[in-house]
Amino acid sequence: MSKQQKIKDKTSEGTTIKAEKLSGGVPVNAIVEEFVGRTGARGEVTQVMAKVLSGRNEGKVMRRNVKGTVRVGDLLTLRETEIEARRIKGLYERRSSN
Repeated sequence: MSKQQKIKDKTSEGTTIKAEKLSGGVPVNAIVEEFVGRTGARGEVTQVMAKVLSGRNEGKVMRRNVKGTVRVGDLLTLRETEIEARRIKGLYERRSSN
């Protein structure tokens, strides 16, 4: 007889379950209120301040990274609203010291 293989259950690992626990599984809308700066290795990501329009964190203004073109007033669809993006180094520090 050969040894039996143990098969991992794909549903028990991972990021998809964590994301559902954080946001409740429902995407929410947010509106871009302020442009903070460009980030990423080549400047391909824009950091913005966005106001959450619905859900558990309604009214919260949070820092998010957005890939692609974005302007003030654009509507974003967020999968989760509990985690904020890190501040851009240098740019924000100089602004707050003045």
